[in-house]
Amino acid sequence: MFIDVFLKAFDIKKNNEAIIWNDNIYYYQDVINKINYFKNELKKNDVHPGTVISIDGSFSLSVIALMFALIENQCIILPIYKTNSSLKNQFNEIAEIEIECFFKNDKLIFNSRNKIANNNLIKILREKKHPGLILFSSGSSGKPKAAIHDFLLLLDKFSVKRPTYRTLNFLLFDHWGGLNTMFHVLANQGTLILTDDRTSENICNLIEKYNIELLPTSPTFLNLMLVSESYKKYNLKSLKIISYGTEPMPKTILKKFTEIFPNVKMQQTYGLIEVGVLRTKSESNDSLWLKLGGEGIETRVVDDILQIKSNSIMLGYLNAPSPFTSDGWFVTQDKVQEKNGFFKILGRESDIINVGGEKVYPTEIEAVIHQMNEVLEVTVYGTPNPILGNIVCAKIRLIDNQDSNIFKIKLKEFCKSKLKKFMIPIKITFDDKQQYNYRFKKIKNPNDEL
Repeated sequence: MFIDVFLKAFDIKKNNEAIIWNDNIYYYQDVINKINYFKNELKKNDVHPGTVISIDGSFSLSVIALMFALIENQCIILPIYKTNSSLKNQFNEIAEIEIECFFKNDKLIFNSRNKIANNNLIKILREKKHPGLILFSSGSSGKPKAAIHDFLLLLDKFSVKRPTYRTLNFLLFDHWGGLNTMFHVLANQGTLILTDDRTSENICNLIEKYNIELLPTSPTFLNLMLVSESYKKYNLKSLKIISYGTEPMPKTILKKFTEIFPNVKMQQTYGLIEVGVLRTKSESNDSLWLKLGGEGIETRVVDDILQIKSNSIMLGYLNAPSPFTSDGWFVTQDKVQEKNGFFKILGRESDIINVGGEKVYPTEIEAVIHQMNEVLEVTVYGTPNPILGNIVCAKIRLIDNQDSNIFKIKLKEFCKSKLKKFMIPIKITFDDKQQYNYRFKKIKNPNDEL
């Protein structure tokens, strides 16, 4: 009933390649068979409609088929990426999970938590007899928030046929970007390549090996790919599109990519756990300006903050106040500029540094520092100052072992010619630790190790 659109599409192309995982090829008939198998498993284990259930895992044939079976069974699903187990208990508590499920030696295990979910938003889904989806924000700039969706509204857009490509499902199982890619490719009978090894070396190897056409990823990963130069070791001529999102793209990184891959379309995406992934159109390959839209999507800008209305917007947060205006608009907290129907995403309002009344955007400074060949990663942030209100700080990860004091002098001289005085970092620190989380998204708060 809930997944009929997908099952009909699968049946039409049942002999076509659907999923490549661990060097094994699975066809659409295999997907159908797995879904039916898990539907029976849910019945055998008394998993009732409306159950709030977590899946601990990552993309695989079994996990994907299980998700479809749970949707059909009208369950409310929390996907938890397997490497994020440190937050598992916290997530289960906030989401009021009733049953945990995971795979052990390829066997599906159900673990009852002996709890009954009673959140009002969960009750709404149960009354509607609709499946639900719970997603947590990355927590890159604060505590993770739990958004709950009516799954039917999210899946509705996949009933419209779209072009598809041989696609690497780079974005993760607990991220709407990853789920959106998975549903889009399968709904349009494409081929989905899965991996748990997201090193730039392996990603480039997979592109060559499986003639991947579309790589959806993050600016952070693209920077790591550039620095490692792994792209030089493999034939990446099959690539047609690199889509990027989840965080602002530094102009310098985009420029380098367009120079290295002149025949690859660079497509900026925009999505939030609260509204899903919007359809976008980049102004040009090397431009950070984009149009936002899609069926049932409205946008407006109030005080330079983007607001969105959508047919597929979340019901609300399970653990945070409502972010909706009195007239029903979702306040994204993203600062934007507008130009002839295009938007430029400047960053979260909370990330802006106020230096003596001047607004400083960290991404603008990071883009400048990224021009220095010695820099692997940089995170710019503000810290309180009794005179200026805040000062600009930069946390830097260098490519090679270098004299930090000498580099610090070089950095300040470099910035003098590129930035206004109040934008130049005053406090500069160095760290060998990666500055991104398991979703390959920059950790904006240097004290947050999520």
